[in-house]
Amino acid sequence: MTFVEKQFENSLGLYDKSEGGTCSKNPVDCIYLSSEVTDLSDFQLKGGESLADYDIAHVHMGNKNANYYCKKGLNSDWIEGFKSTSDIIENVIDDFQVGDGGEVNGEAHELEAAIGGEDVNADELLRCYNQEDEYEVFNLRVIHRKNRTGFEENKDLPIVLNTVIAGRYYVTEYLGSAAFSKSLDEIKLLKIVNKHDPADERHILRLYDYFYHQEHLFIVCELLKANLYEFQKFSQESGGKAYFTLSRLQVITRQCLEALEYLHHLGIIHCDLKPENILMKSYRRCEIKVIDLGSSCFKSDNLCLYVQSRSYRAPEVILGLPYDQKIDLWSLGCILAELCSGEVLFPNDAVVMILARMIGMLGPIHSEMLMKGQETHKYFTEEYDLYYSNEETNQIEYVFPEESSLEHLLKISDVRFIDFMRNLLELNPLRRLTAKEALEHPWLSHSY
Repeated sequence: MTFVEKQFENSLGLYDKSEGGTCSKNPVDCIYLSSEVTDLSDFQLKGGESLADYDIAHVHMGNKNANYYCKKGLNSDWIEGFKSTSDIIENVIDDFQVGDGGEVNGEAHELEAAIGGEDVNADELLRCYNQEDEYEVFNLRVIHRKNRTGFEENKDLPIVLNTVIAGRYYVTEYLGSAAFSKSLDEIKLLKIVNKHDPADERHILRLYDYFYHQEHLFIVCELLKANLYEFQKFSQESGGKAYFTLSRLQVITRQCLEALEYLHHLGIIHCDLKPENILMKSYRRCEIKVIDLGSSCFKSDNLCLYVQSRSYRAPEVILGLPYDQKIDLWSLGCILAELCSGEVLFPNDAVVMILARMIGMLGPIHSEMLMKGQETHKYFTEEYDLYYSNEETNQIEYVFPEESSLEHLLKISDVRFIDFMRNLLELNPLRRLTAKEALEHPWLSHSY
């Protein structure tokens, strides 16, 4: 599409007849005029065209109102191409030529006129345009019945089995739902993650489709089997032979670490790794997929203080310290301990009780972590003794950690596995393994 702004009228096909202007350029598709121009009779286009051949749209750009004229017959969504400052700059620079040499005129006042700016220069504007590479856009399809707006009187959407949603998807079973904002986050991250893993080798859920229908956002993903929590519970209740042997735990651990290493390489922290968010893809081949990126974030984000499910929450998160991808390694350690022993390593109790269990099993928390933690005062006295406030008596009561060991809790004596677990369940994140380092641990290459 060819774009022209009034400032460039003498060089781009639009001229003022009252001033005897001449035109030496081809007709254009889209014209911008400042809103101050009210009498259009003095403006003529090359080839005998007039502004009557154009449709008008009034928009507000920057701090000025403007009129855009688009040649009739063009796609009705033409205005989308001129929503942002950088889009206008790009089109102006592409189409604005001076003299016979065809060199781009970069004078600041002309670029300013193109966007209604006042105190900026061309270099600043071009830098602004280059920053567009930092943004990513995904198009959200809205599916609704013909000749209807799609707005629903009732915001609830009952899921009825054996019916078709959006004229395409047949409902056979209800699995669950999530908040709209959480689903949007899931889509954004899955698109990035899947894009960089076209061969599906990184054990992350595949996104197939997404759309907006009847005031709800739908996400279509690959069909997987039970999650690790459900599968372990079924395995225990069936009374059969234990599925999660050390050999199978090796296979699952390696896949989880490969998924985490991939996410972490992209700068993503999962933030909610737990048995419910690891699904079986194949029982026979012991294949898994990591799901639920709805709580995930980039390390460069403003990190939230409250992430991770309580039983899988890293000590640095509990204490309100800065955290990074290593919180996912802590969660993985908790998951493996649960699969190995059949019991949750840190039951969903009061946070102070979880801290007591951590300390009793893994040793004292480093004093510097306690000193810098924003949340430390909620669980530790000034002398760094664990305490809690008894609501019934309104008294402060001390909590004394009960000594235990990983070997005792896991009911296993495999030295390599215990060492691997200790490296994941390291209280100090500075000494905890990364996903890449964990993949190189001797336990994963041991043959059972």
